Amino acid sequence: MRSPRFRFLTAAGTIATGAAALTYASYRKDIETARRRITGDRQIIDSTKEPIEFAESGNGPAVLLIHGAGGGFDQGLDLGRAFVGDDYRIIAPSRFGYLGTRLPADASAEAQADAHTRMLDALQLDRVPVIGVSAGAPSAMQLCLRHPEHCSALVLIVPLAWAPERATVNAPSPFFEIVLNTIAASDFLFWTATKVARMALLKTILGTPVEAYWKATLDERQSVDQMLCSILPISKRVAGIRNDSIVSSTLTRYRLEEIQVPTLVISAADDLYATYESGLYTAEQIHDGEFIGFGDGGHLLLGHQAEVRSQVENFLLACRIGPDTALAI
Repeated sequence: MRSPRFRFLTAAGTIATGAAALTYASYRKDIETARRRITGDRQIIDSTKEPIEFAESGNGPAVLLIHGAGGGFDQGLDLGRAFVGDDYRIIAPSRFGYLGTRLPADASAEAQADAHTRMLDALQLDRVPVIGVSAGAPSAMQLCLRHPEHCSALVLIVPLAWAPERATVNAPSPFFEIVLNTIAASDFLFWTATKVARMALLKTILGTPVEAYWKATLDERQSVDQMLCSILPISKRVAGIRNDSIVSSTLTRYRLEEIQVPTLVISAADDLYATYESGLYTAEQIHDGEFIGFGDGGHLLLGHQAEVRSQVENFLLACRIGPDTALAI
């Protein structure tokens, strides 16, 4: 007769095996959903250099939405809908190293700006408003500098930008850096982290204090959770994430005084990526620059998303029809 200890161990093993099977089944369901999301709406422009992946949504005047780190055209569409809704035709490219846009030998912000131009030319778009979010800001600024004929306005939201005394983002410990790199290289490990270590990812990936998350509304918290999940499959984005790290570590001062379009810059003081000071400096150096700063909200501007959308919409409307007319409306 088998002992109670043997029966207990057998039952525990059966439970563990079943839990692992259920976990993997849940992962397979989520990763297949993620893979469908990044293939459904994509379009490809066969550029003279490298193919450029993009997607679009909405109706109305075109606006170029340049996504941040961990993104792709899917993040660009989500951000566009959050900032301007469906009243604009959102053009959202995947930047170098993200999803279906390969990482070229020259993956600088300047080269990325040239790629944006090739895409706009292929779509027969002349001057459009440009919205650069987070790590999408360098190529947005370079587009306005190198190809001003394509830009009618510039919006920089929590921008990766240079400043004379740019704050250094607190680097994780070497051990944590290894853990983070390991997670970033594996869809399954990243998926697991979204289930068991969301608050750690909130700080290290999304640059937002935990306090801001818990102060946010239920809808905003659900939006954050969805944003973390939307990074899957991270294996299709990791080359771009690593390139963004290189661009960030080698930033230099751009000729901001030569940007000739109205510019709006938005950030929060507690952004863990330290974009507040550099955003303020950027706005001050642009002739027609305006800065809106919040005291809290982190890199995701939690608690201020409705106001951010209102500010962006009013700014773009003023750029289209003139500030006096916009105020009258």
